[in-house]
Amino acid sequence: MREILTRPEFQKEMGTREFYYHLGKILDEHEKKNKLGQVSVLAAAYRDGIPVFTSSPGDSTIGMNIAGIELLAEAADLQAQFKLKINPSIDVNDSTAIVLNAKRYEKGKTAVILIGGGSPKNFMLQTEPQIQEVLMIPELGQDYDINITDARPDTGGLSGAPPSEAASWGKIDPTKLEETVTAYLDVTVAFPIMTAYTIQSTKPKKLKRLYDRGDELRKKLIESYLENNKEVEKLKGLIRKLSA
Repeated sequence: MREILTRPEFQKEMGTREFYYHLGKILDEHEKKNKLGQVSVLAAAYRDGIPVFTSSPGDSTIGMNIAGIELLAEAADLQAQFKLKINPSIDVNDSTAIVLNAKRYEKGKTAVILIGGGSPKNFMLQTEPQIQEVLMIPELGQDYDINITDARPDTGGLSGAPPSEAASWGKIDPTKLEETVTAYLDVTVAFPIMTAYTIQSTKPKKLKRLYDRGDELRKKLIESYLENNKEVEKLKGLIRKLSA
């Protein structure tokens, strides 16, 4: 992994979406070169243009190795050579852009399938508060919400967000609460059943290749932000003061 992290394509600031795209490409090449078959989830995501995010990139073996190389580069005065920086803000905007595009520009609906809880769950659900509360774009929340968990709300293990509470944060459309589902059972039981049902009952759909459309979706997000946020000019002025 450390050898991979020092490759030229990683020497820039990026979000985990771009990071996993580069890593998926390497794994895809490794599978083909060694005739392993298609075994890597990241390689499959790379081939199909599916964006992959990690909500807490520092909380991982990859994050620790990036930090280790960064420390070594600092000790050897090689910071200018090792430029990899994982910026979580890029992921917040990129994931938000996907949700906004689906609802506002493609006039469709959005759904979340939440397996477990914790940081990944909130990262997925916070796209709506980001749209509504931070970017001030009129929205109502996710249209469908399926939770698979064995945690209970009273212990805090459910991340404080069963559908009824998620609606209060604007994460779930409050008019669609009757269409939300929370299944209290083990993920290793529920997810294989759901996957088998989907494969057997649904015809393959044309790939959306959302990774390939990243720049387009981000541009749409910016346009909607500037159009709807009355505080934009004030914020611009505050940012300009930083360089004064």
